[in-house]
Amino acid sequence: MKKLILAAVGGAFAGVIGVTPLIAPLSAQENDARTTYEYLDLFGDIFERIRGVYVEEVNEKELIEAAISGMLTSLDPHSSYLPPDAFDDMRVQTKGEFGGLGIEVTMENGFVKVVSPIDETPAAEAGIEAGDFITHIDGDSVLGLSLAEAVDSMRGPVGSDIIITIAREGMDEPFDVTITRANIKVRAARARVEGKVGVVRVTSFTEQTYDNLKAGMEKVQQELGGAENVQGYVLDLRNNPGGLLSQAVAVSDAFLDKGEIVSTRGRDPADSERYNAQLGDLAGGKPIVVLINQGSASASEIVAGALQDHRRAIILGAKSFGKGSVQTIMPLQGKGAIRLTTARYYTPSGRSIQALGIEPDILIEQRRLTPAEIKAGEEDATPARRGRSEADLRGRLSEELSEDERRLLEEERARHEETAKLRKEDLQLAYAIDMLSGLAVYSNGK
Repeated sequence: MKKLILAAVGGAFAGVIGVTPLIAPLSAQENDARTTYEYLDLFGDIFERIRGVYVEEVNEKELIEAAISGMLTSLDPHSSYLPPDAFDDMRVQTKGEFGGLGIEVTMENGFVKVVSPIDETPAAEAGIEAGDFITHIDGDSVLGLSLAEAVDSMRGPVGSDIIITIAREGMDEPFDVTITRANIKVRAARARVEGKVGVVRVTSFTEQTYDNLKAGMEKVQQELGGAENVQGYVLDLRNNPGGLLSQAVAVSDAFLDKGEIVSTRGRDPADSERYNAQLGDLAGGKPIVVLINQGSASASEIVAGALQDHRRAIILGAKSFGKGSVQTIMPLQGKGAIRLTTARYYTPSGRSIQALGIEPDILIEQRRLTPAEIKAGEEDATPARRGRSEADLRGRLSEELSEDERRLLEEERARHEETAKLRKEDLQLAYAIDMLSGLAVYSNGK
């Protein structure tokens, strides 16, 4: 009988121990809910007091929108409220045509930071650079403004001027830049031929990006007389602020035959997604060099990370921006929307690049000439002394060249001259082209 009682008592204690953890969370949830409702009552109380006794009459709609915006921007720099007009602008931008200055921005330390200017836009033509800080807009400080408010203040009628004050690393004082707003049509990708290398510049990830990329590569192949004559491709993602995740996946898939491209992981493990490559490589297995810098963000980093992890491309340049989060646009009542950070993305090897960026395989910082160096170059146009070669030696052996050999020699000399010219204009791109030429020679020697 004792054994039965002990068993019963033991079972009773087991029941208490097992049930207690279930009761405690319910109490905590009730307390949390009560606290939440108390704070909502507090919000309503403050709203009524502002509406009733503030020194000036307030716009109730704007007051509530400001509260919503503050709630979202307190989460992270990329979450924000999009009023109906801003939501419409965002949808237009993803289609590749919009009005404005042509810069991608974020908020840092209370100031607006330029992630990157978009090619062939008023901002790029005015000399705005990735990493610049916008401290004033038309003479008014941006301190205290949300990112959405700062962006809204930079909008205006096409053809109107705006003065933005720029603080730039290496410059002693901030300076003003006047920019004329324009209707910006962005061609997401464009291609050209340098020697026997195809250079594909991708400026943003809009709905047009993959189609522009494919058309550009076909143009390169046609210009060089066939895909077999292309030594390789430079995929230039410098100062590309990103865009649509779907297009980042499509561009990565354009150069991969299989394997994971990127995965996204949210708070709920059930919401995780993986994106895999399909068979088909637009480059036909030719070598690829990807150029990145501090203005390469988000979708650009997805592409660079995928090609790097699969060892499909050499990543060259400077460390990227490090935006490894995914924002979801959620439409709201009243035609507005919220941009909410819902996940982080990971490269195929499982790397999160949030706040870390993509480290290039080959680090080459783009050198910026100082004003003194530029001035010296203008005053002293004497070319640098050329190193001695076999051709400079007295009594050298002479060679009789065939017409084909002479033609090849002249083509090679012309290519070197073009590369030397390009090296003065864009060191990173010239280095990428030289590398692909070397890889092509290496491949032919296998």
